Amino acid sequence: QVQLVESGGGLVQPGGSLRLSCAASRLTFSSYTMSWYRQAPGKERELVATITPGGSTNYVDSVKGRFTISRDNAKNTVYLQMNSLKPEDTAVYYCNAQRLGVARRYDYWGQGTQVTVSS
Repeated sequence: QVQLVESGGGLVQPGGSLRLSCAASRLTFSSYTMSWYRQAPGKERELVATITPGGSTNYVDSVKGRFTISRDNAKNTVYLQMNSLKPEDTAVYYCNAQRLGVARRYDYWGQGTQVTVSS
């Protein structure tokens, strides 16, 4: 069974930094597009950042220049470095793994990690 386990969330003051990690197991990690999503209370889940198997990245406009997504295929891990955090970044952050197979799409989620930005 595929597992995605997030870690690194917590409470941080505005302007601070956090690094989220997502460790994947039981999948061919290097073949998957990895993404971070977030969901704030009362809001829909939002795509934050994506990194393809080839290393191309994409970000939602609100985090560009502040967040960096990266991957280490040797460790089956994807990271989200979050700098200059703002209160509006407060949310549960979820890791997602996706790839297109011959007949289906493979789509897996982690359990989420809470990030709270507050003074």
